[in-house]
Amino acid sequence: MVHVVRSMTVDRPLDAVVAYLADFSHATEWDPGTRECTRQDQGPVEVGAVWHNVSELRGRRTSLTYRLTRMEADRLTFVGTNDTATSTDDLTFEYQGTTTLVVYHATVTFNGLAKLADPFMRRVFERLGDELVRSLPAAVEARVAPA
Repeated sequence: MVHVVRSMTVDRPLDAVVAYLADFSHATEWDPGTRECTRQDQGPVEVGAVWHNVSELRGRRTSLTYRLTRMEADRLTFVGTNDTATSTDDLTFEYQGTTTLVVYHATVTFNGLAKLADPFMRRVFERLGDELVRSLPAAVEARVAPA
């Protein structure tokens, strides 16, 4: 299992940050590993919404089906699955005056023989986490209007 935690501050109000990040199709704008992410169902973004995500890690593409499993005023959880892994992206939010603190927890559990890749993949996900600290606030601030 790989677990990465990153904290970042976004210069936007909490409710607008949560609304933007709740639509996981925006991951192409803020997640350094995501290449494609398309909604697979219709209607409002709510618990149960599903996306098809294509990520690229070290030159290899992998597809996961992500489902929004928690949507609260200050927390979002997405769980992605495929044959080799389960990926959980858990985001919490705290309004701090004029900014929003985003704490991002990424947990990837590998299945079967893919478990052997844990030590190697830990380094890959740590680097992606470092990139996320720059890319997520930049994307949110480019797409979400200031208070």
